[in-house]
Amino acid sequence: MTIYELKTARLMLRQWRDDDTLPWAAMNADPLVREHFPSILTYEQSAASASSFRDELARRGWGWWALEVAATGEFVGMAGLDPVEPGLPFQGVEVGWRLARSAWGQGYATEAGHACLDYGFDVLDLPEILSITATGNERSRAVMHRLGMTHDPAEDFDDPTVPPGPLRRSVVYRIRRSRPH
Repeated sequence: MTIYELKTARLMLRQWRDDDTLPWAAMNADPLVREHFPSILTYEQSAASASSFRDELARRGWGWWALEVAATGEFVGMAGLDPVEPGLPFQGVEVGWRLARSAWGQGYATEAGHACLDYGFDVLDLPEILSITATGNERSRAVMHRLGMTHDPAEDFDDPTVPPGPLRRSVVYRIRRSRPH
């Protein structure tokens, strides 16, 4: 299977490498990066997720790509597309991102998100792409708005993969292929 890599003006979305594990684990141990997730991750949990992302990319050709700054080669997180997990009240493919705090506020999530949407619509021929986050994740919701995605409060749901508590309530944003560029 060919692993597709996406390039933007400033970013490379690429296959995971062994040397991504340490900065990925550091990101996932940061309480602010994990603020809208149930917990921080151990090194072992982060390494397992990176390995899973690598395997999915190798099998499918697309998925959760490692995100690096093209000019420096610095690993700054992940972005990509992935089928919605089973058990949620809807189906489809979601776009998402997670960045190291050092990469926040630079437009990287929006830039990577646009590249993922283009790939999803132009290469995968998807009619629609979703994005899901905890209700209180205003930073990700702002990226979803900048990507042209829309939110219908009637679709808000309690995520069964999240333990009961304030992070369980989630929102769904959607964008259809006919979005403006």
